[in-house]
Amino acid sequence: MTESASGTDMEMGLAMVFGLLGIGGAFVMYVAATGHDQVLSGWGFAAAMLAGGILIAALHLYG
Repeated sequence: MTESASGTDMEMGLAMVFGLLGIGGAFVMYVAATGHDQVLSGWGFAAAMLAGGILIAALHLYG
């Protein structure tokens, strides 16, 4: 008897949404840093890290 694991559609959807939010936050961080806006750059970093943390938690929850 073989065991197989398969992810759900919810897992894939959440991974894509929070992955894109993380990339968006990193993009905001980069653009703000090149424009010398340290506060907005910090908020972009916070958004990227928060989205990444939620992504990992969602993958563990639905995986």
